[in-house]
Amino acid sequence: MDNTDTRTPTEQDLREVVAPLLGIEPAAIDPDANLVVLGLSSLEIMRLVSRWRRNKVPVEFDALVAAPTLNGWLAHFAAGAVPAAAEPEVAS
Repeated sequence: MDNTDTRTPTEQDLREVVAPLLGIEPAAIDPDANLVVLGLSSLEIMRLVSRWRRNKVPVEFDALVAAPTLNGWLAHFAAGAVPAAAEPEVAS
């Protein structure tokens, strides 16, 4: 994913950005493996969040840390990265 890419990251995008940080091949990452246990630091996650935000991709650091797996991150991106407090109230 380059610095002008504003689309939501795909699983392959995530693999390609995370694998070098872990020192492994992208295909070697199990989608349910805990990326922190594999060696991804919170600082590296913050850097990824900053990069995605610069590219206008909605992302929340806390959500990525709470579910530090490729599948968890994909679910976060699929949800549009809208924090619960920012969701509009529905009038009844």
